Amino acid sequence: MLLSENHRKLTNEISQQNKIQDSLQALRNLARQGNRCPASQHPPHNTFRHYTTKAKRSLLKQDESKIKVYEPKISNSSQQRVYVWGLQETGALGLLTDVKKAQERYTSIVHHPTRSQFSVNNEVLDVTAGYGFSVYAVQRSDGETLFGSGLNTDSQLGFQVRNRAQGMHNLDIIIYPTAIRLPRVENETDSDMMVRCMSAGRAHLIVVTRNGTIFTMGNNSYGQCCRTIIEDEVYRGSAVIHRIPEKDICGPEDEIADVVCGQDHTMFLTKLGKVYTCGWGSDGQTGQGHYNTTGTIVQAMGDISGEKIVKLACSCDCVLALNNNGDLFGWGNSEYGQLSDSDADNTQINTPIHLKLTQGIGKLTDVAAGGSFCMALNEEGLVYTWGYGILGFGPLVEQSSKPQRLLPPLFGRNDFSNKTCVVSIGCGVFHMGAINSDGDLFMWGKNRFGHLGLGHKKDQFFPFKTAINGKVTKVAYGVDHTLAICKAFI
Repeated sequence: MLLSENHRKLTNEISQQNKIQDSLQALRNLARQGNRCPASQHPPHNTFRHYTTKAKRSLLKQDESKIKVYEPKISNSSQQRVYVWGLQETGALGLLTDVKKAQERYTSIVHHPTRSQFSVNNEVLDVTAGYGFSVYAVQRSDGETLFGSGLNTDSQLGFQVRNRAQGMHNLDIIIYPTAIRLPRVENETDSDMMVRCMSAGRAHLIVVTRNGTIFTMGNNSYGQCCRTIIEDEVYRGSAVIHRIPEKDICGPEDEIADVVCGQDHTMFLTKLGKVYTCGWGSDGQTGQGHYNTTGTIVQAMGDISGEKIVKLACSCDCVLALNNNGDLFGWGNSEYGQLSDSDADNTQINTPIHLKLTQGIGKLTDVAAGGSFCMALNEEGLVYTWGYGILGFGPLVEQSSKPQRLLPPLFGRNDFSNKTCVVSIGCGVFHMGAINSDGDLFMWGKNRFGHLGLGHKKDQFFPFKTAINGKVTKVAYGVDHTLAICKAFI
């Protein structure tokens, strides 16, 4: 019984295997014949020709009018965008619009470049940064040309008050850019009040308008506002904005081309290349041949007499001046060898001198002076630094008595972009920056307030690219924050 059942199972398995072998053989034969089937099995001829004609194929064609075409949004090429970063506690970044909302999501430091909403709503032409405050030159249809945000403890942003039930209340901190109203005389137009140039010091602001009028405001303890020093003058809540015609400074044949503020002194550069100064002079930074403070504007002479100066640079109390031939001059504080590499030379120079330490590095096109260091850029786009501080050569190099060159690869030059070079340099009191030909910004130095825009507060010992969504055209280096004017990539 058991034997017959096993025999039956074996027979069935053999039969199934034979069927599989027959099927495989049939497939092999079909493959050898090119997978052809008998003519009788071919489908009708018109089955394959159902959509072959042009008229028939049009039924399958997609409606091109409904296809969405990607068109990248092109930014307004004339509109400049402003990015801000650094210490926000003072309100200098102008990112806050509401006090209550600011308390909910408050951050004391903005570590990364952030686009200013004010620049989105207004056409910003120029910016400058003081100690904890920022100023914007704008063009608007309502005639307002000047706005500011940040510290206003010395009325460096003008007379700013807020109406309250108990009376007028002075605003010591302005969290969003507010109009600074310049006093006008009869027949002055909105065009006359457009800003030609401006600069901010520690607690004062100097503005030159297109019609050649100089406006000064803020702290005048050292005469930096170009007016007589008044003992025990109260600057908080002051409505004093001093007005000076430029002809009173440089005469009717010349005009003010630029203004540069140090910590507590002011310098004017004219179109003919002359330099006029006033303010704090204890380190000789006014270049007037003495160490006194004065509110009287006087022309700086010395070795720059007869020279055509085209650039002034100062962020503290050391001054550099560049003439049209690329020669460098300097005066003011030289305690860290900024103006001379000789230990026997005076460390407070009150008269402009021709600097010999930059000879041999080529014709200079740009300069910058910090609190204890200096920078120079030659016509080949090479950057040199000297003095004391974080000079860009690493943590082991903090002093150099002679200009030392920073390598071009630090500023974006490589095998794929071998023509990239630096086109502009600048600095604050403790940090430096450089813009290359691609519109990239590189920064290094002290970073206590996150003003290098690198995402942290650590000091940066080599030039490092700051991530900004635009091509940088100008940078305002404040002591604790940074402003950058950019153009869109497209």
